[in-house]
Amino acid sequence: MSNIIECRSLNFDYGEGSTKTSVLKNLNFKIQTNEKIAIIGQSGCGKSTLLNLMAGLDNPFDGEVLINNTNISKLKEHQKTELRAQNLGFVYQFHHLLNDFSSIYNTALPLLINGSDNNEALLKAENILKKVGLENRTNHKPSELSGGERQRVAIARAMITAPACLLADEPTGNLDEKNARDVLDLIIELNNNQSTALLIVTHDLSIANKMERKFDLANGYLSEK
Repeated sequence: MSNIIECRSLNFDYGEGSTKTSVLKNLNFKIQTNEKIAIIGQSGCGKSTLLNLMAGLDNPFDGEVLINNTNISKLKEHQKTELRAQNLGFVYQFHHLLNDFSSIYNTALPLLINGSDNNEALLKAENILKKVGLENRTNHKPSELSGGERQRVAIARAMITAPACLLADEPTGNLDEKNARDVLDLIIELNNNQSTALLIVTHDLSIANKMERKFDLANGYLSEK
């Protein structure tokens, strides 16, 4: 299997001088095609920071991140954006949908931004909204959807480009127990159907236990459990 994301000797600090805190220390990690991985750890341990580094949204103090064998630190910002769009999908604790747009346009947005034909993008959005059980909510705006429905739209938006890897940061953290379970099952189902690697960052062991591999992030170090 090929590496979709690889981290080599990552270091990341907050602050300077006497206030400096080491968040990540000489961290090495990789995720390969079709893998399902969870990174667990307490709030504030650096899980989201690590995810942002993997996506090229933040820069490490030392070390390298490679996406599909491309060292993102050597890329210009527009090249990083293009590489992310081609390879990664994102789901966060909060849905980050555009309030003025319907479900179908929120879902189609990554394709439209990339220059896809409008009708083709909307057709793909309609199809994936069916897969997440929202075929009757395509024209509803976020304010007209439940929390679970909004998160399903966010998942559809993340998966519409068939990314090589889905990065999910506490994707069920803002949902009740039933919706959280349904959303997680949906993510795993789409992951299986689209042969997408899945990396979930969470503090919830019940979520982590559904993954094939689990890593613990503590005191700046990442270790497989």
